[in-house]
Amino acid sequence: MLCFMPGVAFIPALLVCWSSAAFIISYAIAVLGGHVEPLVPYISDTGTKPPESGIFGFMINISAFLGAATMYIRYLIIEKQNESSNFMSPSCNLIALCIGLLGCIGMGIVANFQELSVPSVHDGGALVAFGSGVVYIALQSVISFKSCPQWNSHCTCYIRMAISIVSCIAVIPSILFVYHIVKHEWPLPDLSRSYTSVVSSVFKSYALVSYYFFFWLGSGEESKEDSILRDS
Repeated sequence: MLCFMPGVAFIPALLVCWSSAAFIISYAIAVLGGHVEPLVPYISDTGTKPPESGIFGFMINISAFLGAATMYIRYLIIEKQNESSNFMSPSCNLIALCIGLLGCIGMGIVANFQELSVPSVHDGGALVAFGSGVVYIALQSVISFKSCPQWNSHCTCYIRMAISIVSCIAVIPSILFVYHIVKHEWPLPDLSRSYTSVVSSVFKSYALVSYYFFFWLGSGEESKEDSILRDS
């Protein structure tokens, strides 16, 4: 099967490296161009104006593809594991895949609809991406516990669950702050919107870091799982 080809576990690592580069490069160009403040800018602002908008959109589209590939490979691995161990219902694995792919679609929407051009579509895509991401890694954490100890160590299960909790704690406040930015009238609009944008950006950054760490951890664990399955 495709998911057991040597080196396929490199894809999650590539996803993390490429996505990190996408945000870092667009941030650097936006700061050098004077389009955003260097101190904790709102993430979407670093991909709004050209030339960084083109680079941001191009690289995030590839990240969405790599994310979908990573999730599909993970789905195939769990499916194969479940055939030999029968530790959960196959529908749970399929649901996790569908939610993960929905998050990748959200990433594509964020990449192709800039914040200032179509704000409602952009914000909707971000909500889908972050919300689906939280649910996906939470389901993967549950699946890890169900497959423990044959396919995962207890340490890996607890780390994945901790990352899920951190990402959930980060995403919920960021969504609430964005809601206040968009919907509420503030006594001091400029100051309040600036403050809430910074706080929302910080929480989103924490969520992104937790996602990246989750997939980076998965690249190492899946390579071990691949070797076990090939030997069995």
